[in-house]
Amino acid sequence: MKTQTKIQTPSQNTDRRIFILQALVGCTAIGVAALSQAQTLVAEKDAQAAALGYKADATKVDKAKQPKYAAGQACSNCALFQGATGAAGGACPLFAGKQVAAKGWCSAWAKKA
Repeated sequence: MKTQTKIQTPSQNTDRRIFILQALVGCTAIGVAALSQAQTLVAEKDAQAAALGYKADATKVDKAKQPKYAAGQACSNCALFQGATGAAGGACPLFAGKQVAAKGWCSAWAKKA
């Protein structure tokens, strides 16, 4: 008994390629959309933020409550800040999924190397 080999026509190969390309483009678009969603700024009343004495504006830090604070310290010049230079905000590993204000401050501030 002979086994018959099914021969694909060029249009079947093209259809498969188009489907695969469309699936790849769709998955990529979904991934980019998920990554590019704007993260919300951490609120000063957030439990983690309150525990660290976070202020969105470093000039409003109560020096009596936060003796570690020194003028000129801000999230933008902290070693933990992951925002781009000149950005209004950026990610901080202390506040997962949220951004901190570049002009902000918290008690975990560490000098950028």
